[in-house]
Amino acid sequence: MIRFGTGGWRAVIGDDFTRYNIERVAQGLCDMISAEFPEKKRVVLGHDRRFLSEDAAKWIAGVLCANGIPVEFISRSAPTPLVMFKVKDQRLDFGVEVTASHNPPAYNGIKIVVKEGRDAPVALTARLEEYIEKASPVRLSFEEAEKTGLVEIPKAPFNGFLDSIISKLDMDAIRGAGLRILFDSMHGSGTFPLMTVLCTARCTVDIINSNKDAWFGGNNPAPGYAQLRMLRGKVEDEKYDLGIAVDGDGDRIGIVDPTGEYLSANSILCMLYWYLHEYRGWRGPVVRNLATTHMLDRIAGSFGEKCYEVPVGFKYVSEKMDEVDAVLGGESSGGLTVRGHINGKDSIYAASLFVEMLAATGKTPKQIMDGLTEKFGRHVMVEDNFGFSSDDRARIDRLLMEEKRLPDFGGLPVAKVGYTDGCKVTFEDDSFVICRFSGTEPLLRIFAEAESEEKAKFLVKCMKEFCAG
Repeated sequence: MIRFGTGGWRAVIGDDFTRYNIERVAQGLCDMISAEFPEKKRVVLGHDRRFLSEDAAKWIAGVLCANGIPVEFISRSAPTPLVMFKVKDQRLDFGVEVTASHNPPAYNGIKIVVKEGRDAPVALTARLEEYIEKASPVRLSFEEAEKTGLVEIPKAPFNGFLDSIISKLDMDAIRGAGLRILFDSMHGSGTFPLMTVLCTARCTVDIINSNKDAWFGGNNPAPGYAQLRMLRGKVEDEKYDLGIAVDGDGDRIGIVDPTGEYLSANSILCMLYWYLHEYRGWRGPVVRNLATTHMLDRIAGSFGEKCYEVPVGFKYVSEKMDEVDAVLGGESSGGLTVRGHINGKDSIYAASLFVEMLAATGKTPKQIMDGLTEKFGRHVMVEDNFGFSSDDRARIDRLLMEEKRLPDFGGLPVAKVGYTDGCKVTFEDDSFVICRFSGTEPLLRIFAEAESEEKAKFLVKCMKEFCAG
């Protein structure tokens, strides 16, 4: 059975990610559009650079056109933020991106984008799953679909997206800074748009890992510490001002300081919120998911603002941002967006804004982060994951969510326990540990944040051993 998680439907290529299942998803979407969206507006259709992505996009287009639904087909690899922008900008009901985002190379998937350029909400994907179960795909080849006149292939699909980002940046400040940047595109679809923005801003940019590689150089295309070994080494050794990395579909970001130090997504969120408030003069709260740093709460409090916590899944971040008119929203896995931009994660705008911050402040990332740490305290996050069987999942779920049992954590005093999304234990000193099942992979994820790495590791160890039984 096809099930959508927090980032869409993802499956192993050749196992569940097959032509038949891809066309079932497409037919289910067609049936839902016919039943619930009678206007049958065109659907924007993009794909990343993974194995089978372009073919899958063409199969989806063939099903859509066979059902009389027009398609705007982006004929080159496109980041997810571009599809989101187009859905929002053109006031469409749906967009589709063929991607498994940062998942391992053996995976691929389909992400559904809905009105206003948002991640599809749970209620909609639940209905879509029901349509998929009953779907009997009808299809045309991509060549036959083109002959129907229902396929539009835009000649310059990135222009509006790029113009929108550039219009929001202080390009003069960036041009005047003369920054030298090393960009690791991780073989992904964010290569062209970020290079265009940075070069337009007169940055000196060198690029690594820009070729199409279905195995992503043997890495997972996630801009984490371990995956950015080459970027960290080259930035330090060759004295770049900054290192930037984006994930496979261009919605998550990683940053490396001139010293070669990797900056976590938590640090990036804190620095950009501080910058937008202190230098741009923006006012408003910030939104984070429950597995993201509590330093944001302290920064917001110092501004007389509030930090709102939501479940994991960027759809919840963007919904709350709209509700409270937040300046910025993000998550510790590397995704963020800013007020006035798209309603989903975008590494292209985030990276560009980070470059503007360095140009406008004249500071290095380390200098900015050191200042925040001095004022708001040290916040160190540690993460661990482990796989599980179906029996293990049921046992762990029963242990934590039904019986509500916890390890003793060495006697540390607990302030509160939440069960909104997994189990989150917050201690009296504001450190926390959270345990939840991944929405995109068969993994149990454990995050902990404390004032020291030693303490955060201890909290993770306690929870992991307790869940492992």
